[in-house]
Amino acid sequence: MFKQRIFTATLAVLLATPMLSHAAGKTSIFDGKTLNGWTQKNGTATYEVVDGTIQGTTKEGSPNSFLCSDKEYGDFVLTFKVKVDNELNSGVQIRSQTKAPEGDAKYGRVNGPQVEIEASGANGAESGYIYAEACGGWMTSESFLKPHKAFKDGEWNKYRVVAKGANIQTWINGKAISNLTHEARFASHPKGFIGLQVHGVGAGKGPFQVAWKDIKIKELKSDCASCE
Repeated sequence: MFKQRIFTATLAVLLATPMLSHAAGKTSIFDGKTLNGWTQKNGTATYEVVDGTIQGTTKEGSPNSFLCSDKEYGDFVLTFKVKVDNELNSGVQIRSQTKAPEGDAKYGRVNGPQVEIEASGANGAESGYIYAEACGGWMTSESFLKPHKAFKDGEWNKYRVVAKGANIQTWINGKAISNLTHEARFASHPKGFIGLQVHGVGAGKGPFQVAWKDIKIKELKSDCASCE
């Protein structure tokens, strides 16, 4: 009986170890108090820290706005929680870059893969699919671009994004949404910043808000085959 207890306890530790190492490997990239480590690169929407969240608010007539991480990432596991007004489209840029600035602009146009954030509404939406912001449009093919209701309107939604080489996988609230391999976009955007988008709105619309919290990342080795 004593040996059986030792075996059972040892087995429990072994089963728990991968989960513990996975949790320990994540790093918070938002401290919950300041925007240190982040820079706004496009648009005039406002970003501020409110009750431990990054809150973005639309500004009438502004183009798409992006609050971008100062650090760049290649292969990673990214998790975050997001809540968005039903009327506002948003997204999170991954492996993104800026084009050459035009005129007196300090930063050029943000471009790269974007994980879609959108309220489900009555008919479902395209949350979690991958869009190439300012560099080609939808990366997710039309045959896989099917509206769904994994995103809970008016609530906090947990996203998980795994980027390994040319493959990008996404989950919303634990439901698998996208498993995309895109060699061309990986060739042009193998690494880059994380960017929080506040979509532009037209005249007479808004203000609308989107908020993020618990933004964490675990960097992966390029040869990592099973370290999600």
